[in-house]
This record gives sequence, C-alpha cells and structure tokens, in this order.
Amino acid sequence: MKKIYIILVTIVTLGMTSSCSDYLSIDKYVNDMLTLDTVFLRKNYTEEWLWNTYSYLNNAGAEIANKGTNCFSFASDEAIFGDWWPRCRIYQNCEYTANDGYEDRWGHLYQGIRRASIFINRVEGCPELGNSEIEDMKAQARFLRAYFYWLLIKQYGPVPIMPEEGQDVSLSYDALAVARNTYDECVDFICQEMTQAARVLPVTRNASRWGQATRGAALAAKAKVLLYAASPLYNGNTDLKSLTDDQGRELIAQTTSEEKWAKAAAAAKDVIDLGMYELLTVKADETTVLPPPNIPSSTIPYPNGSGGIDPFKSYQQCFNGEITASKNPEFIFTRQSYTGSDLNDIAKHAAPRQMNGWNTIAATLKQEKAYLMCDGNPITSPSAEYPYRPKEFSLSNSDYPYIGANVSLRYAYREPRLYASLAYNGCVWENGSTTETQKIGLQYFYYKNDPSGKRLSEPDFYLRTGIGVKKYYHPDDSWNTGGQLKYKVEPTIRYADVLLWYAEALNELVSGQTYQIPSYNDQTMIEVKRETGSIESGRGMRYGFSRVRFRAGLPDLPDAVYADYESFKKELKRERQVEFFLESSRYFDLRRWKDADIEEGAPVMGLNVDKNNSDEQRPLFYEERLAEMPKIFLPKMYLWPIPKGELKKNKKLTQNPGWEK
Repeated sequence: MKKIYIILVTIVTLGMTSSCSDYLSIDKYVNDMLTLDTVFLRKNYTEEWLWNTYSYLNNAGAEIANKGTNCFSFASDEAIFGDWWPRCRIYQNCEYTANDGYEDRWGHLYQGIRRASIFINRVEGCPELGNSEIEDMKAQARFLRAYFYWLLIKQYGPVPIMPEEGQDVSLSYDALAVARNTYDECVDFICQEMTQAARVLPVTRNASRWGQATRGAALAAKAKVLLYAASPLYNGNTDLKSLTDDQGRELIAQTTSEEKWAKAAAAAKDVIDLGMYELLTVKADETTVLPPPNIPSSTIPYPNGSGGIDPFKSYQQCFNGEITASKNPEFIFTRQSYTGSDLNDIAKHAAPRQMNGWNTIAATLKQEKAYLMCDGNPITSPSAEYPYRPKEFSLSNSDYPYIGANVSLRYAYREPRLYASLAYNGCVWENGSTTETQKIGLQYFYYKNDPSGKRLSEPDFYLRTGIGVKKYYHPDDSWNTGGQLKYKVEPTIRYADVLLWYAEALNELVSGQTYQIPSYNDQTMIEVKRETGSIESGRGMRYGFSRVRFRAGLPDLPDAVYADYESFKKELKRERQVEFFLESSRYFDLRRWKDADIEEGAPVMGLNVDKNNSDEQRPLFYEERLAEMPKIFLPKMYLWPIPKGELKKNKKLTQNPGWEK
C-alpha cells in the first residue's frame, strides 16, 4: 500500500529580529516524528521552529510581485512586465494550466499550515518557556496558520481545512484524502483563529520584533477575509454553482447575505477602534506643492483636510524606504525578510537603461487615466483652472509643478499620487546616490531610438506602453557607480486598506437595517449601518474614505455621491485602483467584485512607442494604441486552478470550474 512520508527540506529562515538573526537549521533535529519531542524541550529550538514557520510568508507566500513568483500585478490590467514577457503573456492570455506549476503555492502553504499546527500542539510542552511566552508564541502560530489558509482561499477559493491534530502519515493516500470545505466554512475557521489570536497578541512590538504578528495584524487580516466573503464572487454567486465537493455539496453560498457586509464593516471598525494606526503623512515644507487653493479642504489641517502635509511625499515615502517599517504608522503587517530585494528588483526593472535599470515595467494607459486632476476632477471633465491638455507640451522646467520641459501636458495638474507612482515620458529620475554626478537628476524620454526607448539594439528593454513606473523607487536609489539602494518592506496590510474596507462595506448596507455585531473581545457591540458619517464622529463612509483622499491632496466627495450607492461604489473602485497600484490588490479586487470579465477582458492600451522625438513624430507618440500584449479573460480565470499533482494525491479534491481535472 502506497504510503506518505513527510520529508522536511531545508527551510529559508525569516530574518526579523536581532535575537533571531543567526538561525539554526533545525532539520537535522527533525528527521522523523519522534524527534519533535526533543525540539520542543529547548527554548531556542522552539523559537527557531516558530521563526521558520514565518518563513513560509516569503517567496511563494509573498504577496507583492517579483520576477519569479507573485506576478498578479502583471496578470491584471494595471501593468506589464516587459522583459519577463513569456510569463506576463501566459497570465494575460490565459495560457497557464493546472499542470504547469505557475503561481503554485498550494503545497508551500500547506507545509506552513502543518508547521504551525505542530507548534500549536507542542509548544506548551517546552519547560524553558514561561506561560506568557507560550501564549504569545502560540497566538503567533495561530495567526500564521490562519493567514496561510487566507492566502489559499484568496487564490483557489474554498480549500480543505486540515485536522487540528494532524494526520497519521502511515496511512494510505486514500485514507488521508480530505474534501474541500465550503468557502464560508473556511472563512469561519480563519476568523475564529484570528479572533482567538487577537485576544492574546500584543497591540504593538518594539522595533527589534517588527514583523511578528500583533493584535492589529490579526484583526486586519480578519477584516480582509470577511470583506472578500461579502463580495459578489463568494456571496450569492450563482455562476459558481457548479463548484462542489466530491459529494456534490455546493461550496459557494447561492443566496446573497447583506449581513456579511455588516460583519466586514464591524471587523474593520475593530481595527480602527484600536487607535494604533494612522495614514503616513509628511509635514509640508518650502518644497511642498500645495493642493489647489480652490479646494476648501486644502488649508484645513489633516486629517480634516489636506492642510499642513505634503501629499506627494506622504504617499511616496510610504513605499520607497525613506520611513522604516517600525516607524510607519500605516503599516499593520509587513514582511521583512527578502521583500527588500524584491521591491528593489521591481524598482530596477522600472528604471531607465542609462541608470543600469532594465526599463521594462510599464503601467497601462487605463492606469494612467485613473489618476484625477489635482482639484479632484477626472480628466474627462477637467476644470477651467486646471485643464487637461494632452496635445500640448511644457516649455520650461518651471511652467508646471512636478514636470519639466518638453513634457506632454497630459501630465500637468494631476493628483500627487501620479507623480509618486508613474514615470511619464520626460520624467526626472533623481539617481541621487551615484558618484557619477553627470547622471544625477536627468530627464528620461521613451521615444523610439532614445536610450530608454524602443531600440533594435535592445529589443526587450523598453516600455511596452510608453508609461513607466516609479513606485518603490527612492530618489537616492541608484544602480550606477557608487549607487546605493534603500531597504523596503512589503506593505502587506496598511491602514489605508482598512479605511476603504470600512467605507466599502458600509456602502453595501442598502436595506436600511442597523446591525449590532460583537467586537473581537465580545465586550462591546459595534453598530453598523449605511451612513455618510464624518471624521469628527469617528464613523461612517466619509470617515474612512475622506482620510485617504485628504492624504492624497484631493477634496472630499460631495454629499450627493455618498448618498448614492452606485456613485460611491464607482468612486471607491477608482480610489482603490490608484491607491493600491502595483500592490497585487487590483487582480483580486476585480475578481471579488466580479468585474474582471469586463476590465481584464478589454485590450491593454498604451502610447505609440514606435514614434521618435522629431518635431513631426513627437505628438504622435501620445496616440493611444493597442500595447504589444495579447489579452483575454475567460470565466474560469476568476479562480486559479488547483495543481494537477494535488488532485492526484488527494482523491477527494475537486477542480475549480473550467480547469482540467
């Protein structure tokens, strides 16, 4: 009879703290199940087991895109990864299958789940740990196990919840087979685990322990899980009626429940009520480009307006390494290990060739158009004071804020987040740390035959849409001689997300009903209903939404937009598209909203990168055209295929609709 043997491979450790920097490879102590007793007799081995469990959040468990895995930002409609063209095309054109291993993190995450479960069941037997240490570490493991399940259901939909006590590895494959739980059962399990962890975990940790789970991390993860559960993909989605377990049980709820939105709103409010987090803001100084004076909120001090802050630097420095993770009040949960190199890898692939960058990560034209004018108007209906003039060019470096000479005025008077996120044609790359002083602070253009444009000599290294990316780039980052890079961490869960989750969930409570939802500690009831609210009241859609807008230097929405369900939903979706650009959010947002068939089914548009910088062709560069990227969306792409190898090992597993079994 075929047996399953658990083989523990070398674990890549997570470098989080000074006390845990010299990690022990514990595998030689864990050659079989009997040695677990030995491991959990010693404090240092026990700690190493937990730190190694954290390591499963890296590599295949990470969430922000890099070249090797986690390419969801480049599988959506926001950006193209040009020099890794085959992978990008495979995702955009649905050329991946259940058999090719792309984005396969199923086995990796279940290994993390197994390690966390072993820790939870064994840690109390360590005689060298005090009770408070045991409770904290056990809660961390509970958080990790729940988070691994969250990563699984976010990608694959409902998955099997493994037995708490583990499995007898001497049994056959057939005896060990576990069926998929329903999506709601998965959500309930994750939320119970996160709630239990939150009641034990500390509210904060010192800088040397930054990256370990906290109460806020557990509550924010719970809120995110509940928001997805309330969204159309999983809340009464009859399109997934055919998704069943091996016994034919439907795995997706077929009736819509508004109460799910109420629970999501209450969970987000639990995080808000901790009073531990705030959006990162940088004080205004003499270099600040102030919001337009015709915006009433521009002079009101933040958070009631945009006064006193630098909106551009406030957004930019949240991602570029200027502010360390432990000092960033917006970061609720981050990964600290290898994400610094991953995010710098993104920055290098976006940087121009003259900076020794790869010049290949390009934003789509749709993404560029999503950014508003600086006074909050869309580019389709700009004001007379701040017009949108895509056919004209700037004449000098001082004509307009942010942009230099010879730049298309399609980039003039735009909201600050555009300048912090996109590298438009003619953008300045500061390159501040290089010793090659002649390369500091130069403008770079993407016209054909320019050094960073499309060229026959380097056919792979150009921006397919003519629109570059500067998010995750620090002004001092340089790949030229003497250059240095700022260390960055993955913004896994940040407070802006929580605020917008809260506003989104409240907007969905259209029945007029008021809900009373218990807080995470069961000591209070959280009242939720659809209401505009205010910053002063500490509640309502405006409380969540306007703070994000004010940080970006934009005005609040009119009362009429908050009052109208569809109008606010439209603004909320645009806000998320801009605020979370290149954070692997858009791919999953479009799916949970069931918008992917429309948004990702549309062609990828860009500028005409085959035009050069001659007087005749320069204006033609800005002609909108299809980018060199095949694009398709099929209904089966709402869920990722379960790897075929897992289906062979677990006979009770069922495949997601549309994918080969």
